[in-house]
Amino acid sequence: MIARRADEIAPFIAMEVLEKAREMERLGINVIHLEVGEPDFDVPAAVKAATCQALEEGLTHYTHSLGDMELREAICRHYLEAYGVSVRPEQVAVTSGTSPAMMLVFAALLERGQEVIISDPCYACYPNFINFLGGVPAKVPVYEKDGFQFRPEAIREKISRKTKAILINSPSNPAGCLLSENALRSIAECSPYIVSDEIYHGLVYEGQEHSILEFSDHAFVLNGFSKLYAMTGYRLGYLIAPERFIRPIQKMQQNFFICAGSLAQRAGIAALQETESEVAEMKRIYNQRRKFMIKRLRELGFSIAVEPTGAFYVFANARAFSGDSYRLAFDLLEKAHVGVTPGIDFGQNGEGYLRFSYANSMENIAEGLDRIEMYLKELD
Repeated sequence: MIARRADEIAPFIAMEVLEKAREMERLGINVIHLEVGEPDFDVPAAVKAATCQALEEGLTHYTHSLGDMELREAICRHYLEAYGVSVRPEQVAVTSGTSPAMMLVFAALLERGQEVIISDPCYACYPNFINFLGGVPAKVPVYEKDGFQFRPEAIREKISRKTKAILINSPSNPAGCLLSENALRSIAECSPYIVSDEIYHGLVYEGQEHSILEFSDHAFVLNGFSKLYAMTGYRLGYLIAPERFIRPIQKMQQNFFICAGSLAQRAGIAALQETESEVAEMKRIYNQRRKFMIKRLRELGFSIAVEPTGAFYVFANARAFSGDSYRLAFDLLEKAHVGVTPGIDFGQNGEGYLRFSYANSMENIAEGLDRIEMYLKELD
């Protein structure tokens, strides 16, 4: 018999779209990828150089289970410079991507049946992590008119004796919108722990992102190098936690993951210290794509009530065309040869929406949206 937790886990539909698209490409079909949140840029030159240097120096062995001390110190300096918060290296654990960091945090926090408040819609994997570790996702609906971000009063209404943590994500996936400073401050005043997914920090085009650590010591930060530095294949992330949680997190890391990759960790130091100009150029290009995509989607008849100002997504209302986002997304893939992610992937309150990623070239984005226009004309 298959274990129930494995048998019942929901699929990650964005990956199902991608995998179907890859099958089509093997048959010679040209597919435009607007479904996945993976930067199309190459890694910065300093990251490449640091990787090669680490390899030449033979740095191919285990590191400390919490991560290379030089990298942990660089992460602390980054949070001090970016947000004015003091973090000690003893609060940092480096992981093989942000997903293992998330698993370690929830494993350290949750007893069976305890709740984590999450938004609906939210990043598709959040409820699966919580469920897998015996917790309960307590979903709070969020709405298009608010940029799909929490209203603090809705969180307070959801808190119960079972609540252990509140999970926030700003800039958010799928909507690309930010929580305001006032909203973050208000959420931080709630009694449970706050888990803040800050993986899209740095990718902000209007306004200013804030770390939860500016407002609370009862907070866990999830972050990494995949998005801002285009280092998805390096699988390098980290968590920042209250110091009393680090030892149990370390023991789990030792048992389940050993440590993050040694070469990737050396590359992470270079990413934090030597890539400012290249990151700025990537952001400039993302912003051009963002503006183009918003304008073009509106011309096609999609509704966008609040323009996204961070990450690299547009979460567009597609109800003018279909109330079944799953069917619409796969129809677009099969007939228009464009991959997009159905809103239902992110929760029931995401039904009727499609997520479009602009982590692709302007040429491909324009071509993909032209194909969608032709598809929509055939629906009439």
